[in-house]
Amino acid sequence: MPAWNGWYHVTGGTYGTWLPGDPRGWRARGHKEHVDGDYKAPPPRGRYAAFHSASRGRMKHDAVILPPDARVIGGQAMVEMLLHLGAEVLAFSLGGMHLHVLIRFGRLLARRTVGRAKKHAYHVLQEAYGLGRIWAAGCRPEPIADRQHQVNVYQYVLDHAREGAWVWRHNRGVYWETTLRFDDAEG
Repeated sequence: MPAWNGWYHVTGGTYGTWLPGDPRGWRARGHKEHVDGDYKAPPPRGRYAAFHSASRGRMKHDAVILPPDARVIGGQAMVEMLLHLGAEVLAFSLGGMHLHVLIRFGRLLARRTVGRAKKHAYHVLQEAYGLGRIWAAGCRPEPIADRQHQVNVYQYVLDHAREGAWVWRHNRGVYWETTLRFDDAEG
């Protein structure tokens, strides 16, 4: 499906926080195998426990959950880089384990552009916190279907403030004097 006016909802995560076999549901890479359940309707309890345990055993580092102050620093770094590269960002959120972006890439390649932003945020966070690996590999750019879908995704991204995510919207600029609070996310 082509993206409506070039808009995408991009999602990504931090390292080790959503693994194959996860009890919240998961998908095999490229859907090469059928997996019952997803995050909305998780699989039966314990069904993939052995697979999840094996996935955890292959991890080279502990899972990364960003503390609130790191969400601010990392989110600001990602937004700065996305805008610097020429992407058009309407809304952005960075929570402890995942990120959401409503974005238009123009001629830029989606995964490469988000990867550059994640790399920039990694270096900024590395300098501030000395963290090891931060991001899960890749991202998921989903095309926006129409104007109503764009409006819904915009609000969905901003609603992550309720869960403690750092959120930003296009009309805030990049001066970073204040961050978007829960009561600012409305409208």
